[in-house]
Amino acid sequence: MAMSVGGDGGDEKPMSDINTTPLVDVMLVLLIIFLIAVPVVVQTIDLQLPKVAFEPTTTKPENVSLSVTYDKNDGRCLVYWNLTKVNSSELLDRAVAKLKADIEKVGGVENLKPEDLPEVHIRGDINTPYRCIGGTIYTMQMAGFPKVGFISQPDPSDIKVQRL
Repeated sequence: MAMSVGGDGGDEKPMSDINTTPLVDVMLVLLIIFLIAVPVVVQTIDLQLPKVAFEPTTTKPENVSLSVTYDKNDGRCLVYWNLTKVNSSELLDRAVAKLKADIEKVGGVENLKPEDLPEVHIRGDINTPYRCIGGTIYTMQMAGFPKVGFISQPDPSDIKVQRL
């Protein structure tokens, strides 16, 4: 690598000008690489996500209401069927018995319509770990309940006051 020293005037100082041409060349090459690579890295799938709005649920007497919370002292998941505390095996047994009773009430599986099946409504505490709620969902699906939903607190701005 050579360095230009001096000039015609006999001045022996080094030149302080920077040659920017190689820098510009490198930057242009990097720009082209990024323009080619970015569409490959960013892959998207067109999805239409549902718009969530407050919809009041109609509670039928045959629906199962579960509350799931977490005991911080001993790290256990607590599940309540209505107001009765149950463990996972009791939950499965009660769910299977409830579903069998509802099927017998309509006259057997051959007379069963989707709207005849009870739903499971889960109220989960906001501080409950997902493993507790996920385990409850799994247990209810193992029992045969096809519809499992969550009950949540509506946003106060979504509630419309009805005037008489």
